[in-house]
Amino acid sequence: MTPKARLCVFCGSSMGRDPAYARAAAQLGAELGRRSVGLVYGAGHSGLMGTLADAALAAGAEVIGVIPEAMVEREWAHRGLHELHVVPGMHERKALMAQLSDGFLALPGGIGTLEELTEVLTWAYLGFHHKPVGVLDPGGYWDPMLQMLDRMVDEGFLPQPARALLDRDTQLPALLERLLSR
Repeated sequence: MTPKARLCVFCGSSMGRDPAYARAAAQLGAELGRRSVGLVYGAGHSGLMGTLADAALAAGAEVIGVIPEAMVEREWAHRGLHELHVVPGMHERKALMAQLSDGFLALPGGIGTLEELTEVLTWAYLGFHHKPVGVLDPGGYWDPMLQMLDRMVDEGFLPQPARALLDRDTQLPALLERLLSR
């Protein structure tokens, strides 16, 4: 099946403490399949990454993973994907994920997720892409980051239009509607 769009999702390779994070990942995977939207992600088999990919695959979504060679050598790659792109490093990973995607969404995750999210948000602000960027925010996970972005605006380091590029919602259907309609 050819997807009508592809969404790049950044999320943790761990499950996190709150079971709401895994529920959000599974719901997102199922919803992508229901909407015939492809998934592009970091190709991990564990944590929220694995939960997301498995749910998307079970729902019939196209799933494409992009992973650096070093992570494949550590056996972190999901082996049941439609496509698995192995790249030299993280820079190539992020560039290919962005190239293959029509938009970006972050679930909870660690420092890698935060870095990937802020990079695509920066690229949007600089005009390197015109794709939507959002966060699914179960339990207010992203609130501290959003507060920091608001402080950057208040302190004159970030223009309000740049801050407005990041969409946020606690409800997946509404967020997906906005991201996929742009």
